[in-house]
Parts: sequence; C-alpha cells; structure tokens
Amino acid sequence: MPDRFADKLLRWYDQHGRHDLPWHHNRNAYRVWVSEIMLQQTQVTTVIPYFEAFMARFPDVHALASAPVDDVLGHWSGLGYYARARNLHKAAKQVVDEFGGEFPSDQQQLESLTGIGRSTAAAIVAQAFEKRATILDGNVKRVLARYHAVPGWPGQTAVLNQLWVHAESHTPEARIKDYTQAIMDLGAMVCTRSKPGCEACPVKDGCLAYARDEIRLYPGSKPKKEKPEKTTWMLILEDGEGRILLERRPPSGIWGGLWSLPELDPAYGADELQDACARELGLNCHNPEPISGFRHTFSHYHLHIQPVRLPVAGNTQVRDSDRLRWLHRDEALSLGLPAPIRTLLTEPEQATLL
Repeated sequence: MPDRFADKLLRWYDQHGRHDLPWHHNRNAYRVWVSEIMLQQTQVTTVIPYFEAFMARFPDVHALASAPVDDVLGHWSGLGYYARARNLHKAAKQVVDEFGGEFPSDQQQLESLTGIGRSTAAAIVAQAFEKRATILDGNVKRVLARYHAVPGWPGQTAVLNQLWVHAESHTPEARIKDYTQAIMDLGAMVCTRSKPGCEACPVKDGCLAYARDEIRLYPGSKPKKEKPEKTTWMLILEDGEGRILLERRPPSGIWGGLWSLPELDPAYGADELQDACARELGLNCHNPEPISGFRHTFSHYHLHIQPVRLPVAGNTQVRDSDRLRWLHRDEALSLGLPAPIRTLLTEPEQATLL
C-alpha cells in the first residue's frame, strides 16, 4: 500500500516545491555532492552564489582534485565550517584515484569518501542515480520529529535512530529524486524552525505535533552549555614594502588550514607587544596601534579579537614557508581567509560589527 505521506508530499512538491535551483541543472553526482556539502548548516540563499562560483572554477571532480587546496579554500571563504572544503578536496582526489574519476552509485562506497556521511551519500544516490535511498538532513529531522512527535534532541543516538526508522518507512520506491527534494523543501519552506506554516502543510492531517498543538516542542532542543570566552591579540604586521605577514593555521581546529593573522597570548600588555614580536617571531616591530576589537562566535566558544597594527622595521628574519608568507593585501585576499580576517584587511573599521 503506497505511503500517504509520500503521496501527499509529492503532490505538494509538484505545485510548490523548488525545481530550479542551480544544482538541478546538468544534474550529476559531482554537482549534487558539492551542493549537499555546501548546504550543511548553511541556507540555500547563501549557498547559491558560492555554488555557481565554485562550479565555474571547478566544473568537475578532476578540476577539483588537481587544484591547490588554497584555491579551494579561497572559493569557500565566507561559507564557514572550513573542514567541509578540505574534505571536499580530499574526497575529490579519492574519486579520481580510487574510482577512476567516476562517482560510485553504491551508498557504502560513497560513505567511504572523506566527509560523506549516511544522509549525504543517500542524497547523491537518490538525486544523481535515481535509486531508492533514505535521507535525514536537518530539515527532514525537524519534519519527522514533529510528524511522529519524537521527543528529545536529534543529536542523541536513541532519538536519531528513531528518526531514521521513520525516514525509511516513508521513502518511496518511485520518484525518489523528487521525494528527497520534496521533504527537504517542506522543512525549509513550510515546517521551519520558527513560525512554521502548518496550515499550508500537505501532511498536517497526520502530524501528531500539530494535532496536539505541540509543534513548539519538536524537535527537542540541544542541552545548553555556556560558551567559554577566549581572547587573543591578532597582529597586522606590515613590512617596508607594504606586505602583510600571514600564518597558515593548523589543519584541525578553528579555521583549519586557512591563512590568518599571527596571534599573541592575551597575557601580553599593549606595551609588551614589541618585545613579544621580537622574542616569538624574530621581528623588529615599532609603534603598535591597537584598533577596535570585536567578538567572533564559533560553535563552541566566543573569541574576543584585539587587532593591532605593527609596522616592521628593517630586514625581516621571517622567510616565506609553508606556514608563514609575506603578501600584499590583494594577494592575501585571493587566498582562503576566514571572513573576519578578510574584513579586517579590507575594512578594519567594519570588523567591530562582526
């Protein structure tokens, strides 16, 4: 017996769903994969211009695999969660090296690629290969948590397992490509986090949360913890040629692998920065000029950034390397930079607004 949930959802999708997103054109596994990774924790309207620019520069998996990682990070700059970009690059190399440049249509093989989990692999199988596969992204979790009144935060294993069971039960054999887009659209357009449009929902008649007037209770919230506060000096070191010193961050952690500004321990006072630069960086700096500080929030903590301009006198002992590089501003802005650093180098007075 056909699932009424899927039938109603598909009829709604035919009339109201999104059929003209950029990754719907020339649809293939590569384009679906890139769109799915970009859409993780990022809204469609934000993703569209990034996707189009990314496809223009890296039109296929071979172009992405052969590109320098800095180029990939540069085209990701501003999207956040930069591990996604590094994983894309690694996975592209895997597809070329292990699968001859062709994405496998098998879900388990897709899940063997760096950065591709169960739901992303299923989306590729369903959207690119039109084979039945069950997805469970953030939008789908919200829809199903409300429809079935599943209590608890979906980040908890027991709750997530329940949602997977429900997701599997509703996934049809036919029109799988449309169904996966339809349920994502329902979550993005109707069953939204706040102020959901329940009256326009095609499956409201079977929704337990709607019937109980308990929409606000589902899905359950993540247990809250106070985010710690951290502070750092961020150095805008400029030599006599007008070049800025950039430092590549470690591969893991915040802004992993991106180029950023060197930092100093916040325990240093402003009057100690010249000595600290000499001791820790081997640079003869003078006339430190602090500029307006700002706070940047990460998923796990708040970082208070205190930028300071420090002209560098004489010949620098710091040479270009894999970790450090002297660059003019226009060269620096072509690299993968975190959004706050990009703003700091272009419009430092605007950084306080971040």
